[in-house]
Amino acid sequence: MTLKSSGQLSQAYDAAIYDLDGVCYRGNEPIDHAGEAITAAVDSGQKAVYLTNNAARTPASIGEHLRSLDIPAQDSEVYTAAMAGAELATEHIPAGSKVLVIGGEGLVWALEQRGFTVVNSADDDPAAVVQGFHPTVGWQVMSEGALAINKGAVFIATNLDASLPQERGFMLGNGALVKAIEHATGVVPFATGKPLPKVFQQAAESISAVTPIAVGDRLNTDIRGAVAAGLDSLHVLTGVNDARDVALAVPEERPTYLAKNLLGLNEEHAAPSVTGNRAELGGEWAEVTDGTLSASNALNGASMDLYRCVVAACWIALDEGADRDSLFTQLAELQVN
Repeated sequence: MTLKSSGQLSQAYDAAIYDLDGVCYRGNEPIDHAGEAITAAVDSGQKAVYLTNNAARTPASIGEHLRSLDIPAQDSEVYTAAMAGAELATEHIPAGSKVLVIGGEGLVWALEQRGFTVVNSADDDPAAVVQGFHPTVGWQVMSEGALAINKGAVFIATNLDASLPQERGFMLGNGALVKAIEHATGVVPFATGKPLPKVFQQAAESISAVTPIAVGDRLNTDIRGAVAAGLDSLHVLTGVNDARDVALAVPEERPTYLAKNLLGLNEEHAAPSVTGNRAELGGEWAEVTDGTLSASNALNGASMDLYRCVVAACWIALDEGADRDSLFTQLAELQVN
């Protein structure tokens, strides 16, 4: 994967698949420029879908949250891991079947929308157990799920995120709780959610997108999933992964375009020209020679052109066997102005 050049991304792609936390908002706080950038993209004709691994909330709840932050989201433009899990259930059990839910309101809603009957006991002989994160999930409901799976119910997970970022740090995610049931039953679940490619395809299909671009802040979910789904992607520096992470990204997690924030969605993008191990763009340059990174200017306060050159040069070096730990140290001061 290499960086590409493009005209305004909001014109070059008919839809954007937005991640939420770290892209559109941070907890209950809006991210700078998110509302204005998405509004401009939508006004220019680009469709939007908001894709989240959150299976606890309904699209209506998420849509209301986004609108409260001046992001022009319709409820019908929200696609959750719960919806993906319900879609997956339709592929494995008959319509109208009983389903035991390990999760919250968002997952119950999604399954009922698909015509399934939600139950809460293994004694009801559910055809499937569908598990999605909710902070109220505990031993009793997980044990009911294990009992049902041991009796032959299909096991489905809405996502496999091992951890969940919270104010105090990273706490247990749905994947960690899924592992407990997998360990108890010996049954590996059918799974969806980012970074699996199918959920990106489902999100795109939900708004009839033909040439979508994925927009995210996390390399191992948003960008990895986009790469796996064969979609171009835009990485923004407003969330989890910083500029150094991008420069050190493995091929499966390399974005197509780079931006500081969502304003990049409505801007033209130029890719560095590469000669040997040197990347050049807009008067800036970067290269890695014999494991040493050199650049036209200081990495602290780098312009977007220099950032793109550094990323391109590091990707070339890594693919040629450069020492990742050494580059990690040399990139310590990389900050985009």
